[in-house]
Amino acid sequence: MAIGSLVQPILNPVKIKDLRPTQITVGMREVERKASEWRGRAQDEAGHYLGERMIPAVIGPDKRPWIVDHHHLALALHLEGVETVLISVLARLDHLPKRRFFAFMDAHNWLHPYDEEGQPRPWKDIPRHVGDLIDDPYRSLAGEVREAGGFAKTPTPYSEFLWADYFRDHIRKRMLEEKYPKALERALIVSRAHDARHLPGWAGRTGD
Repeated sequence: MAIGSLVQPILNPVKIKDLRPTQITVGMREVERKASEWRGRAQDEAGHYLGERMIPAVIGPDKRPWIVDHHHLALALHLEGVETVLISVLARLDHLPKRRFFAFMDAHNWLHPYDEEGQPRPWKDIPRHVGDLIDDPYRSLAGEVREAGGFAKTPTPYSEFLWADYFRDHIRKRMLEEKYPKALERALIVSRAHDARHLPGWAGRTGD
């Protein structure tokens, strides 16, 4: 059965504090951008805003929702004092023991246990709450490069993290921290390089 056919909107709000992340890091620049977007909405559009941005999740052990996308949005809303969101259920796996649950999640590429240096970590290091996600500045850079047209948005899970690791190899951290506009300019150039052609959404030209 296709995953798309399993999606089940849950109309009852779910508390953000009950959401379990499936990754360790986010790009805080992107979180701040989404928080600003939330603040900039019309006051009477909160319900509509959240209804259009349901968070995909898998129901895991103890019936907890593990979110597999929109971590940046969930954290932004949490930091803005929002207590509940709407989720769409991709699968119900609460009958599985934890070991089997994580094996299933890993097999479907629904886990990304990598730290802010791009290093793999055991799944036990994944934060238990979105408020404990940590900043990976290269993930922010990847998000801004995509927004600027450096590469295309794709359904590939965690694609921005693949791009973040690519930029990690091409742009010094000191430049990223001290000269962000220059780092972004450099990232837009290298995003179209031929050695990035294996990455999802590559927008360079074959034969360059």
